[in-house]
Amino acid sequence: MTVPLGERSYPIYIGDGLLRDVTWLGDVLKARKAAIVTNDVVAPLYAATLHDARQGAETYDIVLPDGESHKTLATASTIFDRLIDHRFARDDVIVALGGGVIGDMAGFAAACYQRGMAFIQIPTTLLAQVDSSVGGKTGVNHPLGKNMIGAFHQPRAVVIDLATLRSLSSRELRAGLAEVVKYAVICDPKFFDWLESNAEKLLTGDVDALGYAIHHSCKTKATIVARDEREHGERALLNFGHTFGHAIESVTGYSRWLHGEAVAAGMLMATSLSERCGLISGRDVARVALLLQRLGLRTETRGELTVDAARRAMSIDKKAKDGRMRLILLRSVGQAFVSDDYPTDALMATLEAHLS
Repeated sequence: MTVPLGERSYPIYIGDGLLRDVTWLGDVLKARKAAIVTNDVVAPLYAATLHDARQGAETYDIVLPDGESHKTLATASTIFDRLIDHRFARDDVIVALGGGVIGDMAGFAAACYQRGMAFIQIPTTLLAQVDSSVGGKTGVNHPLGKNMIGAFHQPRAVVIDLATLRSLSSRELRAGLAEVVKYAVICDPKFFDWLESNAEKLLTGDVDALGYAIHHSCKTKATIVARDEREHGERALLNFGHTFGHAIESVTGYSRWLHGEAVAAGMLMATSLSERCGLISGRDVARVALLLQRLGLRTETRGELTVDAARRAMSIDKKAKDGRMRLILLRSVGQAFVSDDYPTDALMATLEAHLS
């Protein structure tokens, strides 16, 4: 499919075994020089394949430590050091090979280096394949907030090889499914029905079910990004559960929760808040909670952080406007909206119920 952004449009390729087709992959990776930004877990699995596809053209590996705790300006500086050492120019390319952390940092480096160079996303985790690799959001974390430093910078292409999911741990696979659920909850009740019917297939790695979920998620995100690239309106819906989830991640030091796990917990909190605001029924809350549970997603947050710490972390969220925190709430499963008009006592009651 294509993300339709005029002169910055780009393709998303989805298939099982794409990285094994080195001739085709070589055309996608064509450039004078390529920097493969990856981590010490993914590099041994797939970096050699990219070198083969490049057929001897100048290709350098920039291998970073694995984990969200390394998504920092200091780590990004390592990328800049290597690009400068090897005299990279604007018409060269950065290849992000890994999960969401690698994709965000490689994209941030591409946005900043010489004020912008091309990059290609090759996401190897489900979460990155269905969400972070598409849409051009790049950045690094700050100790006080997630993704507080970054830029919008669209990739040249996204290559999604379903075969890479076979190297994922079950925990990483489940974490990626949280973002899949998000698309259904915010705008697609029929997709939510499909997820309820296919939860077990997704958990067992059924390639047809995963392929459908990935394609459907990417199509949904591409459509929304095309209408609102820089998140002035509709694109904010894609942050459903993220304000709560980012608070969990930042307060716990980006170490105890995977991003998808924190998003799952955050979606449940946002759904509960919607009920407290009188917007949705208890039945809808139960449906969301049950699906997350069936997918094996971690949502228990009691004792992980205090209400005050969560409130402080949420207050510096990027979606705040005119000093008022904006949240994504639900009118039903499949119908979300952005609002800063919610009772403060309902928010505090939600935090108390889920954290105390």
